Amino acid sequence: MNKDKNLIVLIGPTAVGKTELSLQLAERFETDIVSADSRQLYKDLKIGTAAPTPSQLQRVPHHFIGTLQLTDYYSAAQYEADVLQLLDKLFLEKNTVILTGGSMMYIDAVCKGIDDIPTVDEDTRKLLLGKYETEGLDHLCAELKLLDPEYHRIVDLKNPKRVIHALEICYMTGKTYTSFRTRTLKERPFNIIKIGLTRNREELYERINHRVDLMIEEGLIDEVKAVLPYRHLNSLNTVGYKEIFNYLDGTWELSFAIDKIKQNTRIYSRKQMTWFKRDEDIRWFHPEKETEIYNVFKNGRS
Repeated sequence: MNKDKNLIVLIGPTAVGKTELSLQLAERFETDIVSADSRQLYKDLKIGTAAPTPSQLQRVPHHFIGTLQLTDYYSAAQYEADVLQLLDKLFLEKNTVILTGGSMMYIDAVCKGIDDIPTVDEDTRKLLLGKYETEGLDHLCAELKLLDPEYHRIVDLKNPKRVIHALEICYMTGKTYTSFRTRTLKERPFNIIKIGLTRNREELYERINHRVDLMIEEGLIDEVKAVLPYRHLNSLNTVGYKEIFNYLDGTWELSFAIDKIKQNTRIYSRKQMTWFKRDEDIRWFHPEKETEIYNVFKNGRS
């Protein structure tokens, strides 16, 4: 391990204040920001994902923002490989790099490593997507129970992405998805310093509600209209877009759709915190404790 190289991981729930603080810290350290947001990767989802603005992107070099088309397939395993390759280059010139975002699996992929699960080929992906569209999720869950009963017992059976991916591996390899899930912690050739940002629930919820209102003002509805032909893609199976699809379908009134975005974002923020709280390596701060946070960064210890 190179003790001179530090990956600063700035994490926390959506709307807590990661973007601005990461910019301030990156400017202090004269370094780059690596995004760990699985939806900000898509260039057509700027408003609904609260992606950094053009002016913010000018302040600090960013990576993994707006690099994918909606139709591109991308996984946490690919993200792990791409980020590690990028860090090899960045650490040639910098001692510190900042990784920030709220996508829990992406963060874990970089910090802990992800299982070496085979990349799914296009034919298998199309086959399972077709089965999902024609036969439904319940049928796929029943099939998963037959092919991999162990994973069937623990997976979220209401999450089509997880169920489909497990079946893709079963179909493609002839083995259970479980057999590839070794959960082996991988060593990294750099220090990892994890800083978590947190606010009390009332404060965070107020910020979430304000952010959603701002997204509507900035043109979220027009952004969703522009991607409407791609609504079946997994890249658009996300809060903010699903609710506006219902509004555009005439199923919901706009005010109800907006309230649902706020509600579902609050639910997602709780899921994020539940995930992050399992990690004892994270030190938690209120975002306004800049001096304390900076000292942890500067000293390079958690």
